[in-house]
Amino acid sequence: MYSSNDEGKKINSTTLIKSLVESLRYLTCIRLDIFFRVGLMSRFMEIPTMTNFKALKWILRYIDYTIDFGLFYEYSNSFDFVGYSDIDWVRDMNDRKSTAMGFVFYIGDIIHMEFK
Repeated sequence: MYSSNDEGKKINSTTLIKSLVESLRYLTCIRLDIFFRVGLMSRFMEIPTMTNFKALKWILRYIDYTIDFGLFYEYSNSFDFVGYSDIDWVRDMNDRKSTAMGFVFYIGDIIHMEFK
């Protein structure tokens, strides 16, 4: 994906890139969906390339597109808290440490659940 050996054109305005990444890192407190990408971009703040700048612009477009997304809770008399998790222990062939984890939590009534 991105590497420190990126052959792209170097960008002179590192202060712009640094301030943009720092602002996005602040936003990751409430927007966990961008956490991984922003963390990846923060690795390249010292010597950013045009590829890194394009990736940052992609993150900004994604935030603009998903600004109205959110969680909506309906009134319920049931306050059941149910959680499911899945951990992938197989992908890392060297030490079998967990490489991926998925989870879902339900608060209140569960109308329909389907697992595949």
